[in-house]
Amino acid sequence: MKPLLQLHLGAALGSHLVSGGATFQELQNLPSRLRQAAQQIKERSRDGLQGTGWLLLPYSDPTEVMKVGRSLASFDALIQIGIGGSALGNQMLHSALLPPYWNEICHEKGRPRFYISDNVDSLENMTMWKCVDPKRTALIVASKSGSTAETMANFLFSWERLERAVGKEEAARQTVVITDLKESLLKDFALEQGCLTLELPSTVGGRYSVLSPVGLLSAAALGIDVPALLCGAREMAQSLVDLEGMEQNPAWVFAGLTWLHYLRGRNMIAFIPYLDGLAMFSDWFAQLWGESLGKAGRGSTPIKALGTIDQHSQLQLYTEGPDDKLYVLVHVKHVDEDITIPLSKDKSLSSLSYLFNQSMNRLRDVEQLSTASALIKAGRPVLWVEIPKLDAKHLGGLIYFFEFATALTGGVMDVNPFDQPGVEQGKHYTYGLMERPGYQSFAEEARGFSALLSQRTIAIPSQEKC
Repeated sequence: MKPLLQLHLGAALGSHLVSGGATFQELQNLPSRLRQAAQQIKERSRDGLQGTGWLLLPYSDPTEVMKVGRSLASFDALIQIGIGGSALGNQMLHSALLPPYWNEICHEKGRPRFYISDNVDSLENMTMWKCVDPKRTALIVASKSGSTAETMANFLFSWERLERAVGKEEAARQTVVITDLKESLLKDFALEQGCLTLELPSTVGGRYSVLSPVGLLSAAALGIDVPALLCGAREMAQSLVDLEGMEQNPAWVFAGLTWLHYLRGRNMIAFIPYLDGLAMFSDWFAQLWGESLGKAGRGSTPIKALGTIDQHSQLQLYTEGPDDKLYVLVHVKHVDEDITIPLSKDKSLSSLSYLFNQSMNRLRDVEQLSTASALIKAGRPVLWVEIPKLDAKHLGGLIYFFEFATALTGGVMDVNPFDQPGVEQGKHYTYGLMERPGYQSFAEEARGFSALLSQRTIAIPSQEKC
């Protein structure tokens, strides 16, 4: 039976790599700390506490999401409005499971083009709406509270454009709202306008929401196998719960090694998949890892990279720079599409004969092994995560593995991996500076801090008209 996922850890486990910053007692206590962290996650989930609803998402019924997805598939274009986990998760699923250059080929497959409205960028929003026909465009707006400033600013703009083009009643029929149905500004809006709603459970945080309707609805509309995604996540969930011993449970090992390397001074984690389809997985992981663990002066900073590209932009730093990083290389064992590198009879290219008739996939695999070897030779710790192929089932398993490993790592580090007080502080300053009622004190505080920015300034004058 093929494994759902493998974690190879031999190049991250040597005593010279993990013991220098950890006391003997800390090493001895690691299994019990992991067991306690896993138990806390279970208890929080059982009690329905904030942040743990993602544990149950693989067991959810996708029938309603699939039904709404089929209705959205008939449109020419689909715009999702959200930010953070309400955008990165969608982009990650699409880049992994849909063909590249999707918007140029999607109509051959009878599916809509897809756009994300996440950043508050006027040019991008205006250009996006120049690319679509409002009468043939559907909106998905995803926000648990309905109060996130960036999401709601973008939604107000897109809703106005849609309403102006097709009228309020038709605009409502072309809009799906994903939000907390217990308490949310967007829930009230959907009821007022008659928009279709899907629930984002109140116990699911944004960065853990990709396997909820937030990520699955657009995936279903574009033809991704949603049941297979959930099946892979469910298989992973059942396996990680059943394997409680540290040596048998890859999530426990991942969390434990991360903590040991953190004690050793390696408070950064370089995440390096070797497939273009997983490039957005690095972005998704960066939010999951950074926002979950960066608290109370603790944390592990994620570094996004992509092989083979970043061998030519970052590997020099990795091998000969500071020894402050743990490296995670993600490998896909089998890729269906391949190119045989052509033979050339041009004399000037004869020195490239070692590439002639070679598999391009083999070259990429060799590059990944070469990077790992260079890092190991330099005494850097390397974890190798491998899945058999990049399809919906194995991607679902990979998603759940990193969600579970992140939550465990938070428990071992003694931080809450499910809140984001620093993000909330920034939101309060934004509300205050944008003159939202009730946030005046935050505006005054922010102005005081921002005044520091211009206390000392160096300027280069412009002297010539170009």
